Amino acid sequence: MEGIVVQGLRKQFDPPRGPVAADDLSFDIREGEIFSLLGPNGAGKTTTISMLSCLLRPDVGDARVGGFSVTREPGKVKELIGVVPQDVALYEDLTGRENLLFWGRMYGLKGPRLTQRVDEVLELIGLVDRQKDRLGKYSGGMKRRVNIGAALLHNPRFLYLDEPTVGIDPQSRRSILDGVKDFKAAGVTVLYTTHYMEEAQELSDRIGILDKGKMIALGTKDELVHLVGEHTRIEVTLDREAQSLAAQWRDLPRVLDVSEPEDGRLWLLAEDANTLMPRLFEGARAAGARITEINLAEPNLETVFLHLTGRALRD
Repeated sequence: MEGIVVQGLRKQFDPPRGPVAADDLSFDIREGEIFSLLGPNGAGKTTTISMLSCLLRPDVGDARVGGFSVTREPGKVKELIGVVPQDVALYEDLTGRENLLFWGRMYGLKGPRLTQRVDEVLELIGLVDRQKDRLGKYSGGMKRRVNIGAALLHNPRFLYLDEPTVGIDPQSRRSILDGVKDFKAAGVTVLYTTHYMEEAQELSDRIGILDKGKMIALGTKDELVHLVGEHTRIEVTLDREAQSLAAQWRDLPRVLDVSEPEDGRLWLLAEDANTLMPRLFEGARAAGARITEINLAEPNLETVFLHLTGRALRD
């Protein structure tokens, strides 16, 4: 069975001078995998999901979802997908169960089938005990779980989750991440967007890194990390002069990349950390600054993004 095939999608807002949110995007999502779009805010993740949901028409290009075109057969595509938007799309005055009943009817479910699916989804999202409480009494994480449940009512083959863990408590976040793995185990193909590197690393079969509307890298976690080779990521926290020291350290031998500082913290990608470390302390001392914390780590997706763009993922 065919998954998702994206071919040259482009979307520009307010042309000709407006931002290009998707710039010639081409990639595929295999049936049954978790595919993450990883990138900072403004990278084009939500725009991409909106085009694949048939909510936004691309200026150029097309995509097939389960074999159907998002531009020519949007009705067929919508039958196959469940979409969890960034913003919670629920009714605060209704109970959790009433919200699911409402959205189930919107999907065309009714009678015993509707009741059965609502019961199954409440069990799946872990809210059976709170189903009769008004949504206004729910925590942010519980609302997110109902939002996900609404997208699952019609048993979609493809589930899109757009930044589903933003602004929620750690326990709810853990519940959602575990739920995503369960969806895959049940045969659902998942498209997951996030700017949290650790989520993409934990969940994904493959990851596409987006930046400024462009797909700058795509592969498994190991394939992406291999792009930076046998290098070390050094995280440094300074009490002052982070900006000027970052500029100086970019010129040091064996330093490949240095991020822009954020709250006195920056990252370096280096070929020989043992040789470099004394130089960092010497530079800080000469600038009248103090290194308050320094950590060495193997390269990860944050390192890959830094290597490809010269910026930290959350810049």
